[in-house]
Amino acid sequence: MWLSFRLYLLIALMFAVLYGIIIGIAYAIGVRSFLAYGGIAAVMMIIQYIFGPKMVEMSMKVRYVTKAEAPELHRMVEELARAAGIRKPRVGISALQIPNAFAFGRWSSDGRVCVTEPLMHLLSKDELRAVIGHEISHLKHRDMAVITILSIVPMILWYIAFHFMWFGGGSRRGGQGVLIGLAAFVLYFVTNLLVLYGSRIREYHADLGSVKLGNAPHDMATALYKLAYGSAKLQKEALHQCEGYKAFFVNDPSRAKKEISDLRQLDEDLSGTIDRKELASVLTGRVKVSKADRMMEVFSTHPNMVKRIKHLAKLEPVFQGGRVAGKSV
Repeated sequence: MWLSFRLYLLIALMFAVLYGIIIGIAYAIGVRSFLAYGGIAAVMMIIQYIFGPKMVEMSMKVRYVTKAEAPELHRMVEELARAAGIRKPRVGISALQIPNAFAFGRWSSDGRVCVTEPLMHLLSKDELRAVIGHEISHLKHRDMAVITILSIVPMILWYIAFHFMWFGGGSRRGGQGVLIGLAAFVLYFVTNLLVLYGSRIREYHADLGSVKLGNAPHDMATALYKLAYGSAKLQKEALHQCEGYKAFFVNDPSRAKKEISDLRQLDEDLSGTIDRKELASVLTGRVKVSKADRMMEVFSTHPNMVKRIKHLAKLEPVFQGGRVAGKSV
């Protein structure tokens, strides 16, 4: 409930900012010019809505597979979708050589869940199920639509700033126009940070959703550990392939090398996994998040990995309390 409250509060805050800028511009130059910016943003959002899934498929090199081709993968997706109370999404395998998974679609009934080929060789069945549960939860929560809605605000502010600062809108109205452009640019930067904050909240929410679907927190924690380890070994060229789409992934591959050094401290027996005991030890504060890491997190689509693992450790009572697959997310 607290995660959902923060996300809804964020939506309200974003549109309060937008409402304020609308009032300011309406007062200064009239409503008609602002509607032009809103119209441009609306057209771009419609184009993204219509063609977005196809663009993701092409960029991520997705090939949809049948039950005969990937029976175990289909079984996991079907069981978890049924437990989450949503229609079974299409199942795909991405040819990207980055171990990861992602979900996308216009709405929950149009959902697609995809895993990359390296991921299927990296994780155990329980760990893979936890990751798929995470992606199913994204579809259940419809949080891709929420992030899209939030992204409208900085998009409109960018058009306003661009017009008044670089396209002559400010010169025609003197200092007042320049001030409007500067204010819109500052708000564009701030609201972009708020969108990133919303993206991090949805990752915590999807982790919680996976646990509620019956996946053990330590399996999800181990999956994140292995994903970071697998991504840390990749060449920069491989990481560049997904730079524009990393918000779709379970973790941020570009931060894996930094994250793996922190996560190794949790793997006390050097087994390559994070078991229940090791996960519980995170709550003791043995591994801390530095101020630099906290600052870097502000500009990231995903939570700091140590904070995320700590969140999973707190979910152990949820898992032990009987919130298993088949109950609502």
